[in-house]
Amino acid sequence: MTPAQIAATPAQPGHSTELRAAAQHLGAGLDRRRFLTVTGAAAALAFAVNLPSAGAAGAAELDSRQITEDPFTLGVGSGDPLPDSVLLWTRLAPRPYEPGSGMPAARVRVRWEIARDERFSRIVRRGWSTAHPEFAHSVHVDIDGLDSDRVFYYRFRAGTWISPAGRTRTAPAPGAANSSLSIAAVSCQAYHDGYFTAYRHLADEDVDVVFHLGDYLYEYAVNATGGARAYTDRTLPGHYNRETVTLEDYRLRYALYKSDPDLRAAHAAHPFVVTWDDHETENNYAGGAPENNVPPEEFLLRRAAAYRAYWENQPLRSPQRPTGPDMRLYRRLTFGRLAQFDILDTRQYRSNQAFGDGWKVPGPESQDPARTMTGAEQERWLIDGWHASRARWNVVPQQVVLAQRRDVPTDAFKLSMDSWDGYPASRQRILNGAQAAGVDNLMVLTGDVHVGYGFDLKKDFDDPSSRTIGTEIVATSISSGKDGAERPANWTNLTQANPHLKFYNGRRGYALVTFGTKEARADFRTVSGVTTPGAAVTTAGSFVTEAGNPGLTPA
Repeated sequence: MTPAQIAATPAQPGHSTELRAAAQHLGAGLDRRRFLTVTGAAAALAFAVNLPSAGAAGAAELDSRQITEDPFTLGVGSGDPLPDSVLLWTRLAPRPYEPGSGMPAARVRVRWEIARDERFSRIVRRGWSTAHPEFAHSVHVDIDGLDSDRVFYYRFRAGTWISPAGRTRTAPAPGAANSSLSIAAVSCQAYHDGYFTAYRHLADEDVDVVFHLGDYLYEYAVNATGGARAYTDRTLPGHYNRETVTLEDYRLRYALYKSDPDLRAAHAAHPFVVTWDDHETENNYAGGAPENNVPPEEFLLRRAAAYRAYWENQPLRSPQRPTGPDMRLYRRLTFGRLAQFDILDTRQYRSNQAFGDGWKVPGPESQDPARTMTGAEQERWLIDGWHASRARWNVVPQQVVLAQRRDVPTDAFKLSMDSWDGYPASRQRILNGAQAAGVDNLMVLTGDVHVGYGFDLKKDFDDPSSRTIGTEIVATSISSGKDGAERPANWTNLTQANPHLKFYNGRRGYALVTFGTKEARADFRTVSGVTTPGAAVTTAGSFVTEAGNPGLTPA
């Protein structure tokens, strides 16, 4: 598009004039790579994501004693535990449903403290952090110098207000011969599809860490009664009843989600390790390609807004802080000698979906060896990390189904072009890389599809008798898809078409995985419904995979 055509394009509401003008100034013919490396693009999309500028840092500071309403309505959280540190998070929002969250455009000093006990009688560390208006008054505190493999309690203070207490835990030391690790895997929590009941149960589980595998929020409109929640005791503001596009839209949507008491309870109970999928920005976007036909500059402005709001509202460290429309989210965590977790981003760097997306018959376009799900740099990082790993279990938390998933048990089958089935060459490079690195105990953790699956990962998915080289645990949704069903309509077709599929359940919930030195156990935990609150939790299926003998067997 020419600069004149870009200028004539209807503006996405709320993007600042300066950002749009800078993006438009780049002119015609720039591909995304050049767009992101041109000085003008950096200026257009900077969003001040490093420390606030000198002018902003010199702005007025609010005396926190002037805060007259509880600023901790969004709760607290912790994340990315290391052997000697953990990241603590909160965000000041006295009026979470209002633009600006009821906070003035001023800095606020926030007190934090971390202790060994729930009563905070044994304080380990305390200090101050600044909540900047440029970051929606979020607070990210990286606490270091902590003892490894230990439970801690933390809280924040702003003026006379004290936050709820959170519980977190550091990872075991790098060389520790730890013999047990318990994790939960969660994904897909559409507010408008139901209550977050599963999170209330997860808050009571005895787990060391929670992995969130994407779709923490949805960009879709939420009506005045909260969609399927069908509120009768409240009315949500009208600005939620539209799709998120601008930075303020995404900030308000996170505030809506984090106002949910069950989600807050889970964050307060356990450290989270988060990665996104598509709905944190827009459904089924691929790299710099939007779902719909909007100018690339417009989409990258939206992606920059979405990524910035994501960092503001998650317990992430400064290396994950975005620069414009880019954010380095893939990273590695180790838990002693027992487990290494390589957290992937399969959305930001992927090739566009083949055949226009959807379920399609595979062909030359989807099977092109040049197609990638991770991008070349992330792929090398993953495989190099496996070569260096000394962990018993190598675990890959990521977004979309890795195993082959035919829709019918006939030769006329179709595959999902948004999952790894649409990127088979990329998948094969990853699986070959694991084998070349000598990874004996590979487990993939997945979200996205709103059902629970248990897969054996095969050396050759087209040959059911080929060697099993790993396992995949797919966590069902927290609420997306509403109540679901124990056996969805396609249950027979999928189970017959995919002999490596060992478990399939369509209720809402989460997955628990306990790693030991001899085996890993997966429990699929489900609730009977989410369109009304308070459902009980049950275990829909349990499986084990033996160390050195991959494959799922009923427990």
